[in-house]
Amino acid sequence: MTARGMLTVVGTAVGGLIGWSDTRPTADPESLRSLFADFGVQVGPAPADLAEAVRAVQSRLGLEADGEAGPETVHLLARYAAEARALTAFRDAA
Repeated sequence: MTARGMLTVVGTAVGGLIGWSDTRPTADPESLRSLFADFGVQVGPAPADLAEAVRAVQSRLGLEADGEAGPETVHLLARYAAEARALTAFRDAA
């Protein structure tokens, strides 16, 4: 396993222990499309469009790009979507 892969695994494990005081995000298509929208990525309505978007983000994050939004993929998507929302709010406040 690469160092990046190990950091991803450790980060996901720690995030699961100390994070998610609210409801955990789900892997349903509507929720995933909403997370992608936080990045400014509009995903088409077809299931294949969503699978392709998931594969692309998995590849960028160093995960196995299988196109299925498992717990690790959803966790990382939600974490980065929250950061994108915070950055947008910061920019809008300026």
